[in-house]
This record gives sequence, structure tokens and C-alpha cells, in this order.
Amino acid sequence: MARMLHLHPDTPQPRLLAQAVEALRGGGVIAFPTDSGYALGCMVGDKDAMERIRAIRGVGDKHLFTLMCHDLSEIATYARVGNVEYRFLKQYTPGAYTFILMATHEVPRRLQHPKRKTVGLRVPGHSMALALLDALGEPLLSTSLILPDEAEPLCEAWAIDDRIGHRLDLILDVGFCADRSTTVIDMAGEDYVLVRRGRGDVPVGVLVPEAG
Repeated sequence: MARMLHLHPDTPQPRLLAQAVEALRGGGVIAFPTDSGYALGCMVGDKDAMERIRAIRGVGDKHLFTLMCHDLSEIATYARVGNVEYRFLKQYTPGAYTFILMATHEVPRRLQHPKRKTVGLRVPGHSMALALLDALGEPLLSTSLILPDEAEPLCEAWAIDDRIGHRLDLILDVGFCADRSTTVIDMAGEDYVLVRRGRGDVPVGVLVPEAG
């Protein structure tokens, strides 16, 4: 069964964050809070942990993960960000947005879109998630904690423990966590395209694809 750590949502205890970092570096899979519901996370280079997350989510090898970063400078390490992209990202980070950008060589091929060579990245607008990323010192490989045949992420730590605690190493509990998905914006082409409307406001100038 997973260990449950109870953290303050705004000022998480450093000693508990250190335990979470130890679990991640030891090959663990954790459930942690974000501004769009609880998520599953592991180290970027940990293939075994990534496959455990795929199994929990019930998704295949075509499912693309998100790199959750601490700040904009970290995004620029893993994605090609020019001046125009930088100004846009600066307006909407941190927050409930996922940005699709062209990947740099720092991103393993298995994490890139197989044809477009893109990667999804975000900077969460949740104090505990940011504190965890700061303590870790590098991005987390993450995906929303949505179970098979369900549409929304789990939003309570007790429910996560009850349903999949036996498949996790650690659950970081801050109480109820918002259960709406991120807004996804594809910035890899000449025009920015709204892929999914989620919790975040849709930025002005983003093209909305026609329905159908």
C-alpha cells in the first residue's frame, strides 16, 4: 500500500517533500496535487515507473505524457522557445495550461510525438506541486490521475488510496484538489491552436479549430 503524506497546501513541510523526492529517485510512482486535479508522476528517465503509470491509467504506448516544470526557464531547456513563444508563455505560467512545443534534444524520443517531434509541458499553479518540483530540481513526468472508463481526475487523496493505493508508492495529500483539466494549446505551428478547453481561460489570439 502507498504511504500517505499529509502536506500543507500552501507551505508544504520540507521534510515531507524530501521523502517524496526520495521515493521518486528510488523508482516510485506518486500521486500529487496540481491546479487541475491529482496527477501521477515519476522521474523522466524511469521507463519502469512510466509503464506502471500506463497500466494504472489503462493507456497504451501511444499515450503522451507531460513534462511538468518548475518555471519558464526549465521549459526552455526541453522545448524550442523563441522570443514570441517566450512572451506568450510568460503570460500564462504558472497556471492550468499545457503547451505543445517542438522538443529539444533533452527530451527522450519516447516522450516525443513520433511524427511531429513535439512535447507537452506545463508549469502548475499549485504551491505544493511547485515546491515538489523545486525540491526535485528537475521536471516530473506526469499525467492526470484519470482511471480507465472515467472522464475526470480524482480529486481526493482518500479516494486515490481506496481505489489504487496498492499500486502506488506515495500519495501527497493536501485535501480536495480541483478536478478540471488543463487548457491545451498547440504552439508548434505557425498559428497557435486550441486543442482542449479546460480550466484555464483561453488566451486572446489562440485559434479555435472548427467542430466536427
